[in-house]
Amino acid sequence: MRTGFALLVLLTPLPALAAGSGAVGENLLWLALILMSARLFAPLAQRIGFPAVLGELLLGVVLGNLALLGIGLFDTIKQDPIIAFIAELGVIVLLLQIGLETRLADLVKVGARATAVGGVGIVVPFVLGAFLVGPWLLPGQTQNTYLFLGATLAATSVGITGRVFRDLGKLGTPAARIVLGAAVIDDVLGLVILAVVSSLVQAGSVSIGQVGGIIAEAVIFLAGSIWLGRRIAPHSSRWLAHLDAGPSMLFAQVLATALALAWLAHAIGLAPIIGAFAAGLLFEPLFLKDFRTPQIVQDIEPLMREPESRALMDQLMPILTKHTGHQHEHMIEPIGYFFVPVFFVLTGMQVDLATLADPQIVAIALGVTVAAVIGKLAAGYFAGSAGRWLVGWGMVPRGEVGLIFAMVGKQLGVMDEAMFSVIVIMVILTTLITPPVLTWLLRRA
Repeated sequence: MRTGFALLVLLTPLPALAAGSGAVGENLLWLALILMSARLFAPLAQRIGFPAVLGELLLGVVLGNLALLGIGLFDTIKQDPIIAFIAELGVIVLLLQIGLETRLADLVKVGARATAVGGVGIVVPFVLGAFLVGPWLLPGQTQNTYLFLGATLAATSVGITGRVFRDLGKLGTPAARIVLGAAVIDDVLGLVILAVVSSLVQAGSVSIGQVGGIIAEAVIFLAGSIWLGRRIAPHSSRWLAHLDAGPSMLFAQVLATALALAWLAHAIGLAPIIGAFAAGLLFEPLFLKDFRTPQIVQDIEPLMREPESRALMDQLMPILTKHTGHQHEHMIEPIGYFFVPVFFVLTGMQVDLATLADPQIVAIALGVTVAAVIGKLAAGYFAGSAGRWLVGWGMVPRGEVGLIFAMVGKQLGVMDEAMFSVIVIMVILTTLITPPVLTWLLRRA
């Protein structure tokens, strides 16, 4: 009976299986295709000198535009809420990983510069878009439209830049820490700008109290979650380790904390990735010392006590210490292999190459893109010796954040299709050119 059923499954066409099992069956197939295709594209990008994230983004662009060739197989993925949720989990896991590999003390050291970079990275692009480039390149639009253009130019996608730094092993550099800190500030200030502009469109006015409330919520969440979490983490780790000191409890504590803080950030109106990044900053290796060491360390340590192994002890001990202190990072890594590529592929799929068909729109979009790049490079000037070009280019990609801002403007009726196409092209260009430029700058440095 089982053999007959297995043969029936093997002989049944895949589309029929997907249709018979509904949306869930289709999503399983889409995820399998995305994961394997991303794994194939990523090494190809790396072989020609680009980071893996660029391969995943380009894969998304290809899959999302096959309809131009008459192949509409992947059109449903872009609008599928389950795939969108998995992609959102992907960027949350990525920011958790970046937070785990970032030390809060190192972030505090660059706090002043990160604040300057983040502030300038919001103000300059917003002014360029709302009061200079918008009225010049797109005359005849309403002031609200120009304000939304400025808000979109002010956005920054930390996921793309963070992935490049992480792929190249450069998260510990001052430039990476400044970009991460500035990106958090950008997200908070960008949220304020988006809320203010949306209120102006809907109500015609906005109060200082509303603006102050948004800023206060963001500051209280960031400072409060990190301050309170770092005081709770050692005690919660000790208590949980008494219940179960194995790796499953450690994994559950780290991931559950990230998901909870991501939810809390979303609940108060912030981006969930801010909560995930804050969660990563909570877990210093010292706080997790009550959990069992990894099995490989337990196997090797007794062998090092043998007299003939004394000569190797000095060489092996730092390696074993690293595995012990960073095992929570290693546990999250396989989760990232699954979720993170889905996020970048889906981001690439939002790119509509049909917008490139109108030369006039493309020319305007190129002008807007130049302004978008200049605005962030101006912010990099305040990075000092950490690397002005590195930091500036690290702030350039707009990614999914820019698309979200543009979608809000479109839903409120202040952006027509032409304006939306201009923003989409700008998002495409800033998202795709940043990884190779950053890679070149990092290798040159």
